[in-house]
Amino acid sequence: MQSPLKIAFHNMDPSPRLEADIRERFAKLEKLYDRLTACRVSVEALHRQHRTGNVYEVHIDMVVPGSELVVSREPKEAQQKYADPDAHTSIRDAFAAAERQLKEFKRQQRGEVKPHEVDVQGQVAQLAEDHGFLMTNTGGLLYFHRNSVMKDAFAALKRGDRVRYIEEMGDTGPTASKVWTDTDRDAG
Repeated sequence: MQSPLKIAFHNMDPSPRLEADIRERFAKLEKLYDRLTACRVSVEALHRQHRTGNVYEVHIDMVVPGSELVVSREPKEAQQKYADPDAHTSIRDAFAAAERQLKEFKRQQRGEVKPHEVDVQGQVAQLAEDHGFLMTNTGGLLYFHRNSVMKDAFAALKRGDRVRYIEEMGDTGPTASKVWTDTDRDAG
């Protein structure tokens, strides 16, 4: 049987050591949730910094029954948190976020997480014509539709805007059911 894990390196040579690290961390995810149908991990060296070395961005895209969980670890976090960021550090942090997402997904599937309206702060990561994705506080991407944005303010949103949202389980997985900026707080 072919492994559901696919690994890609961008702007850097493939590394057997990094690949072994990724495979070991993926094996832990499989033990945590044995119904992973696919997992794509990409490691990208963005550019060489004179003082701190390379900055690495790691993306993990996990496909589970009925949903897709995405983790993206951007380099600015690594630069702020570590004086000398390396690929192993970025991979470790991305897999820690992936593990948190899988645990939360399992709790929701078992019905342990009661749907309650707790607003969380996030950031607009992507925008399209009628929907977008928020970067959550766990590093994942969360889908939202233009109709979820309070006060019909979808057109005013820009990539990078800080927003608050309420997450609910939709037909295909978690979504942001309500999205607003701090100035629209009274809209909810």
